[in-house]
Amino acid sequence: MPEIYAICILFGVGTIAGFMNVTAGGGSTLTLPTLIFLGLDAALANGTNRVAIIVQNMAAVYSFKREKYQQFHLSLKLSLFTLPGAIAGAFIAVNISNTLFQKILGIVMIGIILSMIIPRSKPSLDNTKDKKIRWTVALSMILIGFYGGFIQVGVGFLLMAALNYLLKFDLVHVNMHKVFIILVYTAPALLIFIITGNVKWALGLSLAAGNALGGWWAAKASVKKGDKLIRTVLIAAILVMSLKLLSVF
Repeated sequence: MPEIYAICILFGVGTIAGFMNVTAGGGSTLTLPTLIFLGLDAALANGTNRVAIIVQNMAAVYSFKREKYQQFHLSLKLSLFTLPGAIAGAFIAVNISNTLFQKILGIVMIGIILSMIIPRSKPSLDNTKDKKIRWTVALSMILIGFYGGFIQVGVGFLLMAALNYLLKFDLVHVNMHKVFIILVYTAPALLIFIITGNVKWALGLSLAAGNALGGWWAAKASVKKGDKLIRTVLIAAILVMSLKLLSVF
């Protein structure tokens, strides 16, 4: 396939994925398979996808700030806990085989779906920025950072669960913190992929442009439409993941 066609395909897929990632999660279930379909091996696809992730979350953080939604101090504290895990995860990701990576990806996606359908009690909400970070929150951020650095797919769901159930944020504030956290831990992970030669820049930047558009749009829509929109997109994202696991498309 000519590279110009691949670039156009990735921009379109990136726009959809960016919207999914910011409002719910699961966008990388579209972008990673697309990159692999276009001929990239697992590590190269994983690294190229990170270019889009970091640009998308920069756009989303800026968009939330423009909408007057920001708690940068708390977001930064949470982000710092993810860094050791993200660096370790990225090192492992560039050193495992294609086959093993894809098997792990499949198992993880099944686990994500199961976790999303388990009924939970609805937490009481508290959107204040002055929260004490308990050890359970710190540990969850370290583990989520490792997962994000290693595989990325579905990390948004994990962060949403942690921020919603452990810190009691509503879904708009969850997404506001989520995009900041992912932006911070993706930076060192992307650097590792770059150093090891696992980024294809033309495809990554095309995907990034689409992700940025989708992420900016999603942040504005999240603030205006609130929890209802986020829950709708969340259900759609889970459906997409389920259909892919069942090889429907």
